[in-house]
Amino acid sequence: MNHFFTQIVVQTLKNKKGKSIAGESPAYSQFQLAKKFRELKIIFTHTLKDVVLITLGIFSAAFGFKGFLLTNHFIDGGATGISLLISALTSIPLYLLIICINIPFVILGYNVVGKAFAIKTALAISGLALVLATVQFPDITKDNLLVAIFGGFFLGAGIGLSVRGGAVIDGTEVLAIFLSKKFGATIGDIIIVINVVIFSAAAYLLSIEIALYSMITYLAASKTLDFVIEGIEEYTGVTIISTHSNDIRLMIIDVMGRGVTVYKGQRGFGKHGEKNDIDIVYTVITRLELNKLNTEIEKIDPHAFVIMSSVKDTKGGMIKKRPLNH
Repeated sequence: MNHFFTQIVVQTLKNKKGKSIAGESPAYSQFQLAKKFRELKIIFTHTLKDVVLITLGIFSAAFGFKGFLLTNHFIDGGATGISLLISALTSIPLYLLIICINIPFVILGYNVVGKAFAIKTALAISGLALVLATVQFPDITKDNLLVAIFGGFFLGAGIGLSVRGGAVIDGTEVLAIFLSKKFGATIGDIIIVINVVIFSAAAYLLSIEIALYSMITYLAASKTLDFVIEGIEEYTGVTIISTHSNDIRLMIIDVMGRGVTVYKGQRGFGKHGEKNDIDIVYTVITRLELNKLNTEIEKIDPHAFVIMSSVKDTKGGMIKKRPLNH
């Protein structure tokens, strides 16, 4: 495996710098090779982890759909709830609805979050539709309460695992982030309004009983989702203490497209405290970008001290993503 990565490193450096005179490969220092090797290894590890998390999320959500919710016509909130509601009222297969209804959210995610997120989300939603169309799951129970609770549990776990992998299989949160920037409302309030409309439609078109059970499904799904992603709120404040603070600052501006605040601090560890001045970097990002930020920080300084704290909402500043020049 190490030899494989080394060959990739050499080829990458060749492509960037070109070849020297007489067609010979330029000499690379051990530091250059080691640095590029570490970056490629981090990218490979994080990509593999994301694929595993998204795959587990897809199968968990599909099991929640076909093992519990579909046979009882229960729905959830958000885009999945809209898909389940239309599927219950028509003969359109759920896997087609999942794709069609989430297409606008994928496009919106491209503009709001970024290209990598949109690609991951498109692949995750396509994978969910494929599993729903081809994989058979047993019908677990007919008890309405168990269906509502455990259907919501597996669906919420699936969405949460996908978020931890850097994608979503329900695009409502992307819409909420976009609308919160447009109208100044909190993300939580927008999600509540969307779900009130969905459950009201379910009460009118299906029955009040199904709508009430569906609300239990939604509560179970949302609590499970919060648990899976470790209670991360809509925005996350990130404080980074590192000897490579300037490189991290430039990465947040150029790669993440976010604003940063740099303030002076003193290192205080040790028996008597080492009073060395250091720059402390602070930024605020959405939880959908947290996975990417951790990867980029690890590339620069794997020993950086990173503090993450929940931020309920923000106003002003540069929380809106800055367009990148490159």
